[in-house]
Amino acid sequence: MIKKILVANRGEIACRVFKSAKAMGIATVAVYSDADKNALHVRMADEAVYIGASAASESYLVIDKIVAACKETGADAVHPGYGFLSEQSAFCQALDAAGILFVGPPVPAIEAMGDKITSKKIAQEANVSTVPGHMDLISDAEHAVKIATEIGYPVMIKASAGGGGKGMRIAWDDAEAREGFARSKSEAASSFGDDRIFIEKFIEEPRHIEIQVLADSHGNCIYLGERECSIQRRNQKVIEEAPSPFLDEATRKAMGEQSCALANAVGYTSAGTVEFIVDKDRKFYFLEMNTRLQVEHPVTELITGVDLVEQMIRVADGQKLKIKQKDVQLTGWAMESRLYAEDPFRNFLPSIGRLTRYRPPEEFASSNHIVRNDTGVFEGGEISMFYDPMIAKLCTWGPTRAEAIEHMHSALDGFELEGIGHNLPFLSAVMGHPRFQSGNITTGFIAEEYPDGFEGVAAVEPYKTVLNATALMINRMKEKRIADRENAFGKPLSKKQDKVLRSNRENLNATIKKTKKGYKISLDGNKHKCQIKYRLEGSLAEVRVDGIEYRVKVDRITSGYRLRMRGIDSSIQVLTPRIADLAALMPVKLPPDTSKLLLCPMPGLVVSLLVKEGDQVEEGQSLAIVEAMKMENVLKAERTTKVSKIPVAEGDSLAVDDVIMEFE
Repeated sequence: MIKKILVANRGEIACRVFKSAKAMGIATVAVYSDADKNALHVRMADEAVYIGASAASESYLVIDKIVAACKETGADAVHPGYGFLSEQSAFCQALDAAGILFVGPPVPAIEAMGDKITSKKIAQEANVSTVPGHMDLISDAEHAVKIATEIGYPVMIKASAGGGGKGMRIAWDDAEAREGFARSKSEAASSFGDDRIFIEKFIEEPRHIEIQVLADSHGNCIYLGERECSIQRRNQKVIEEAPSPFLDEATRKAMGEQSCALANAVGYTSAGTVEFIVDKDRKFYFLEMNTRLQVEHPVTELITGVDLVEQMIRVADGQKLKIKQKDVQLTGWAMESRLYAEDPFRNFLPSIGRLTRYRPPEEFASSNHIVRNDTGVFEGGEISMFYDPMIAKLCTWGPTRAEAIEHMHSALDGFELEGIGHNLPFLSAVMGHPRFQSGNITTGFIAEEYPDGFEGVAAVEPYKTVLNATALMINRMKEKRIADRENAFGKPLSKKQDKVLRSNRENLNATIKKTKKGYKISLDGNKHKCQIKYRLEGSLAEVRVDGIEYRVKVDRITSGYRLRMRGIDSSIQVLTPRIADLAALMPVKLPPDTSKLLLCPMPGLVVSLLVKEGDQVEEGQSLAIVEAMKMENVLKAERTTKVSKIPVAEGDSLAVDDVIMEFE
C-alpha cells in the first residue's frame, strides 16, 4: 500500500486530497511557492517542501522540482489534483522513471484524451456521439474564418490542450472569429504552453452535462451518474449539481455506457470525467474527457457515498474496484457553489487581497441535510494574483432538489467573507432565480438572465420584512444596553418604540415592542412576531420572522446597519421620526466623473497596448489587454474619442482603478 503521498498542487484541492489520504493512514507531503508559504495546505500536510517563486511556471509547473521533492521526503506516490501538471504526460513519465506512482491514468490515455482533436477522433471510432467540427489544426485567423464559415456560425474556438474555460471563445461572425482565434491562441500558450486551436459547431440552447467514470487496471469500469454544469460564465463553471434535473434514466444510461466505452478504448484507469453537450431534445455530443479529478467531484460523492480520491489512490496502488455498476445508487440531490475572488458588480473581474473575515458555515451531516466546504484559505490569509481565483467550494445535500437549494441558500447566507470582492451575492441570486429553481437551465443562463451584468438583488418580500425587522431588533438591543448602563437607577427603556426605517431615501414607519418570547414588530401597519439570536457588534444574526428562520450578515453604518442575505445588500437606518424628517433634506453625494479615463478594472498585468497617444478610437475598439489570474481581458472604448495620454507601459502591474489611458 502507498505509504506517503505528495500532492503536486495547492489550495483547496491539495487540502481535499490530504483529508482522504490521512483517513487511509497515508502520510502527506505539500509543496509550496513563495506566495503559498503560509497557505492552509502547507499547514495541513505532515511535511512541506519549498519549490520556488510565486509564478506557477517557476514552481508548481516545474516537473524536476516536484520529483526532487518526492525524493527528498520519500514520497512513493503523487496526486496531481487538477490543473498544473495533472494532465501532462511528461510529468507522469518523469515520475515513472523515478519509481514514483502517479495517482491518475496511464500516459497513453492522458495523451489521447488530453488532445481535444485526437480525443474526438477516438470517440468517433468508439461510437461515441460527437459535435460536428473541424478536427485539424487552424493555422491563422483567416483560416479560422474560412473554417467557421464552412461549419456555420455560431462556432466554438478552442485550445486543443485547453481546460477550465481558458483558450475558449464563441464567435458569431467573421470579426469575432478573428479576435477569438487570437485570444484563444494567446491564452492557450500562456496557460498550457500549447497554442494549437480547433473549431467546432456551437450547439444552441445547450446543457453541459458530464459523466463521472471510475476504472481500475483489471478491466473494470463504472459510471457514477452525471453532473449538471450548465451554470457557466465565460465557459467557467459556477454552480454544479448532481444529478441533472433534465436527464431521464434512459439518457443517463446511454451517456454512462458511452463514457465507459471511451474509457475502455484508451485503457483508462482512475477517476475521469467525460463531458457532453446535451441539446433540448436530450441528444448528447462528446466534448472532451478530463483525465483527472474534477473541481465539482464533491456533488458526485454526496449522492453516491463514494470517496473518489480514496478510489483513485486504491486504483493507483493496483487494487480492484470493489464497487460494481449495480451497486451505484444516486441518493438525494447535491449542489456546489464555487466561491471566487471576483467582483460580480464589476463584471466579475478578479480581486486580490487579504481575507479580513473568513468564516464559512459549519460543516455537518445528518440524514436529511449535509453542508460541506472544500477550501484552502483561512481568515487573515491572502488571495494572490498568481493563481486561480477560487476561494472555496460550498456544497449542500438534501433528499430533494428543492431542499438542496434551500440548504445552499442558508449556507450562503451564513458564509462570512470580507476583504476582497467575491461572487457570493451572485451565487445567492442564482439559487433564488425562478428559472434556476425550475431546472430550465442552459449554458446561456447567466448571459440571458443578466445581459447587462449583475447589479444585485432587489429587496422583495418576505426578505424585505426580514431585513427591516432585523435592523429594528438589533437597534433595540443596542439602545437597551445603553439605557442599562446610563440609567441603572433611572427610567428603563420603553417597552414600545416608534421608529422610522430609512433605506434608499425612502421612509417606512415602524414600531417595536419587547415581549417575553421576542418582539412584536409593525412595519407600515403589518404585524410580525420576531426573535433574534445575535451578539451586539457581531457579524451574523440568526433571525426568526413569523416562525421562519433566516441568517443575516450584519455590519454597522452611520445610524443604522448594512444587512445582507439571499444576494440582497441593504443599508437601513433606524431613526426617530424627527431625525427622519431632517434626513430627507440631506443632499445626495454624486460619484466622480471618470468618463475621460480608462481605468484598470482589476489587479493585473498590462499585456498589450493596442493604441497610442494621439490616436482616434471608435466605440467598441480594443484599447488594451490586461491579464489577471490566467485570463486575458480585452478593454474596449465606450465611445468615439481621442487618446490624449497613456501613463502605463506593456508589462506594468496595475491595481484596481489605476489609469491606463486618458481621453480628450
